[in-house]
Amino acid sequence: MPDDKVKGPASYFPSIEKTYGRPIADWQAVVRAAYPARHMDLVALLKTEHGLGHGHANAVVAHTLAQDGLK
Repeated sequence: MPDDKVKGPASYFPSIEKTYGRPIADWQAVVRAAYPARHMDLVALLKTEHGLGHGHANAVVAHTLAQDGLK
């Protein structure tokens, strides 16, 4: 029986969407609009300008950078 449980940064996505009321695609667009930037600068952007918690911001950034082949 395969393990279909979501792991890694994407495991935070349901909580992020529920907590902040926006789909992950919106948060990824915010991250991509700030390219080029370093990982922690992108995390700081989500935290300071959009109010995300550190873990949530880090998950969005890590997943987006990995999707875009930048990590």
